[in-house]
Amino acid sequence: MAVRVVSLVPSLTEAVAVTVPGALVGATDWCTRPADLGPGVVRVRGTKNPDVPAILALRPDLVVANEEENREPDLAALRAGGLDVLVTEVRTLEHAFAELERVLRACGANGSPQWLEAARAAWDGLPAPVEVRRAVVPIWRRPWMVLGRDTFAGDLLRRLGVENAYAGHEERYPRVPVGELLSCGAELAVLPDEPYRFTADDGPEAFPGMPSALVDGRMLTWYGPSLAEAPTVLGEALRAARR
Repeated sequence: MAVRVVSLVPSLTEAVAVTVPGALVGATDWCTRPADLGPGVVRVRGTKNPDVPAILALRPDLVVANEEENREPDLAALRAGGLDVLVTEVRTLEHAFAELERVLRACGANGSPQWLEAARAAWDGLPAPVEVRRAVVPIWRRPWMVLGRDTFAGDLLRRLGVENAYAGHEERYPRVPVGELLSCGAELAVLPDEPYRFTADDGPEAFPGMPSALVDGRMLTWYGPSLAEAPTVLGEALRAARR
């Protein structure tokens, strides 16, 4: 009998949808990949404000969540309603691979999917960086927020030769005034298009004289099928920022 799954994490939604077709019965409004989640998948609002009664009404066998993207009070309410909630923790690429295996097994996958093996091969095959550049990695503006310590995106960038200037900060996503960002010794600004949508006209102008790499946020922050192409896509964007 197929496992009925509600996913509260966009990247996990994509992973489940392409690996165990038909398992999803619910997903958030932010779950945009793949474009077609399949017939009958109910939208249950956002990652931070899920519609708990709607999820309970779906009677899923499993809810998949993440300790960073979802709020514990919502997850506690789902457990109190009798649901099994699997909560992932992803701080590094190794964490991502391990948690994806765990989630997909719980959702009824038979073995490791081809895309996950391709992702492992892509990252394992990366040559050692010939150059390391110190960078600031904003994730929000008004106020400015950046990647700090112990983040999945920071680990990916490290493997691609980018040293996060705030990797030693006590917070994981600190608020830092732009003046401090400009004086921290960074050689590069890495600007993803999510969660804040940095663009060529919104972001680089705040870092005059510093190269800016506009990167695909899905490639940088999602742990799912995008991991197979992320080293190539991110690497090209970072190389394009040299000047």
